[in-house]
Amino acid sequence: MNDIKTPAGIERESMRIIDAELSERGIVLPDDRAAIVKRVIHATADFAYAETLRFTPDAPVLCAEALRGGVLVTDTNMALAGISKPALKRLGASACCFMASEDVAQAARERNITRAAVSVEYALERCPVGAFAIGNAPTALLCLAERIERGARPAFVIGVPVGFVNVAESKRRIWEVCERFQIPAIVAMGRKGGSTVAAAICNALLYAVAGTP
Repeated sequence: MNDIKTPAGIERESMRIIDAELSERGIVLPDDRAAIVKRVIHATADFAYAETLRFTPDAPVLCAEALRGGVLVTDTNMALAGISKPALKRLGASACCFMASEDVAQAARERNITRAAVSVEYALERCPVGAFAIGNAPTALLCLAERIERGARPAFVIGVPVGFVNVAESKRRIWEVCERFQIPAIVAMGRKGGSTVAAAICNALLYAVAGTP
């Protein structure tokens, strides 16, 4: 009992419960995806992600390896805050979010589009081979899909925005584009997602290479 009063003990017990409930539901996760899916379930208490998280071929390995010395771009400061800084440091990687940039805000006002879309353009100019973790804004995914069709080649894409307007559509669009241009992608199909999901996936990828804290 004392063990589950510590953060590490609570996480171990949570993962034990998740494993047991997956088994009860008859869900067997592929080995290369299990850690990612279970960390998302741990962050959300939602077992639907065992069915809705979609992976391009070899995405878990390719995404994790791309983080070595890489740059991870998020669409919210909330997702950025949730990503393990010690794991990033161990890999010589960094993470950033441009949503609060005044340049991004001004450009969005002038063009009458979302800051999320502008922040994608801003990020691609500064880190063209960075990885993108989109957990909130479907307009960011749509902009990224358009830029990929025009020649952008991010290291990988995590597409997990949440909501009702253009959310499912943006995920289908980024999935099709990433498949077509062979860009590793992890996408939560449907309406569910969020910054916590984006951070959970990023951390699962980081821990796969850097080890857990």
